[in-house]
Amino acid sequence: MTGRLNLIFCGTPRFAVPTLEKLVEAGHDVKLILTQPDRPKGRGLELVASPVKQSAEKLSIPIYQPEKIKTNEELKARLAAIAPDAIVVVGYGRIIPPWMLDLPKYGNVNLHASLLPKYRGAAPIQWAIASGEKITGVTTMRIDEGLDTGDILLQQELAIFDDDTAETLAPKLAAIGADLMITTLQGLQSESLTPRKQDNGQTSLAPILTKEDGRIDFGRTAHEIYNRLRGFQPWPGAFTVFRGRMLSITAAKPASGKASQARLLVEGSQLFVGCGMNTSLAILELQPEGKKRMPARDFIHGYRPHDSEILGG
Repeated sequence: MTGRLNLIFCGTPRFAVPTLEKLVEAGHDVKLILTQPDRPKGRGLELVASPVKQSAEKLSIPIYQPEKIKTNEELKARLAAIAPDAIVVVGYGRIIPPWMLDLPKYGNVNLHASLLPKYRGAAPIQWAIASGEKITGVTTMRIDEGLDTGDILLQQELAIFDDDTAETLAPKLAAIGADLMITTLQGLQSESLTPRKQDNGQTSLAPILTKEDGRIDFGRTAHEIYNRLRGFQPWPGAFTVFRGRMLSITAAKPASGKASQARLLVEGSQLFVGCGMNTSLAILELQPEGKKRMPARDFIHGYRPHDSEILGG
């Protein structure tokens, strides 16, 4: 028999919100939300609550936002008093310490946005797209002391479409992940799940993104650059240098133009740039430094780029 579980939920980003809401909808008793402290954002640097905190407030669930958790005695006492059946972790952004791993009967159950052991790390959605994957998915796993190395509980695949970006794919993965978490908890209660070890020989990594990941290397093929542009939305995006100033390419697609590598080709209102292996990228939308986004035709009209002008130089 399966039934209502006493849970603690640890999460921070928008990706985690559907799982939190689904746990409540399924009738589980979420006793406490752990989420990261409010962070300054925007030009005014006003403190902004995480998406999970905002959801928790609407659901009237108690919230705790510790800066540190490893040696936090107040947190230890609070969680021990709750005596949770399971701790559900979705994008919390903190390493779960051993004392917390050992606390609940069913362990700390994590939802990860890849088909583990592929794309372990902080940015699995972005790197799966950037690497040209056609299939990704979600995994529920028992957290251990490694980085996304725990035993797999359940997985579900999802296709990556050619026009998917990190922004369009994340909500779809979040939705199927929320349902998978409910099924996982039911399986743990009914003892119908058989955890399985990850095949470490199939591991790939999805490290946290840096600004430099968005710099376009025109030695890559047009398809590789296109995949990275899609994957690295909204940040760090895809950027290069034009006439000594930063130029973001916000929309593009592989094309059959014959521009030389890193050099522009203007054909009427169309703009191309040469890439590796004699491939070309059609630039559809750009954002020059300090300006708004604009279609290629407006860029051509305003900046009058000439054939063979170099990007990135």
